[in-house]
Amino acid sequence: MNADLGTTNADKLAGDTAMGAVTLLVGDLDAMTAYYRDAVTLQVIGSDVGSVTLGRGTTPIVILQAAPELRHAASGSAGLYHTAILFDTQASLAAALNSVARHAPGTFTGSADHLVSQAFYFTDPEGNGVELYWDRARTEWSWVHGQIEMATLYLDPNEFLREHLTEAQLAAAPGPAVVGHVHLSVGDVASARDFYVGTLGFEQTTALGNQALFVSAGGYHHHMAMNVWDSRGAGPRMPALGLGRIDIVVPTADDLGAIEERLRHHRLPSSNDGRTLSVQDPWANALHVVAAG
Repeated sequence: MNADLGTTNADKLAGDTAMGAVTLLVGDLDAMTAYYRDAVTLQVIGSDVGSVTLGRGTTPIVILQAAPELRHAASGSAGLYHTAILFDTQASLAAALNSVARHAPGTFTGSADHLVSQAFYFTDPEGNGVELYWDRARTEWSWVHGQIEMATLYLDPNEFLREHLTEAQLAAAPGPAVVGHVHLSVGDVASARDFYVGTLGFEQTTALGNQALFVSAGGYHHHMAMNVWDSRGAGPRMPALGLGRIDIVVPTADDLGAIEERLRHHRLPSSNDGRTLSVQDPWANALHVVAAG
């Protein structure tokens, strides 16, 4: 079940909404490509002058755009907390975890069992957070009064590798992976709720007081999250390395139109070419909502 916030279906994103690629503005395109390709085990699926797209199969996950003229954002700024890459099996996640341990062990920052998922955390060479995770079946998730039950329990990465990493998996072709969710640093939770739930149309799945907010479409545990742990009071972002854009994929152009109507109702500027709707959240994080197909 989902949280009931008193909205109608017309106010909500379609249930099969999903996250698309995350675009990062990077200072060293070669080094960042090597990290996501060789350590995280994504595949280069496209490249152009100053841009590399990495993913699995034909699914883009991270788009790296060279921006050597930019510098890192000041401490306490809003922006990306982490990009969370979802693997289809524990064995596939273990293979990626093993690869990062071999190629970039110093980028590991922690791990946790969140009840709904098992997650491992990293920081890429330019300071962007990365989560690699696997979901438990939805039948194993617990909802209490419309809120998803999550926790942060100890998860031993070495035990996880011993249990799930196999020779067969190491020899196998990489399996599917997608952007499961995107977590942002924001200035305040109330404004995040107003924009992402009240306007964009996600549903709140849980919140940690005025510290963090988790939202989704279609009953997922969360497609997006926003916290103030390092950024309370932050204002709109200035141009900087890091997050360039977040893509959200909705089923049809009609869904784009419905979002555009909500944005217009709330007097928020946006542009819509019939396939992509572009808008910024209160912290100038760029969102592209794209119609599938």
